[in-house]
Amino acid sequence: MRTKKGVVTSTKMDKTVVVSVHTYKNDAKYKKRFRVTSKFYAHDEANSCNEGDIVTIKETRPTSKLKRWEVIEKN
Repeated sequence: MRTKKGVVTSTKMDKTVVVSVHTYKNDAKYKKRFRVTSKFYAHDEANSCNEGDIVTIKETRPTSKLKRWEVIEKN
């Protein structure tokens, strides 16, 4: 089971939040690290998350067309 930690960027949908997760990658030629942002749609059953919250999400079976993650806890 994969988990990720990120920041809630949108709560406009019902029982769904958009979580932005930052990771770092290395450039192959110049060896410089740069930040990459990925957005994940996560299921929030209680609608308890607000924008700016730091949350942990886990991978689950597909809930809808875009949702494949579920909010475990707010940090």
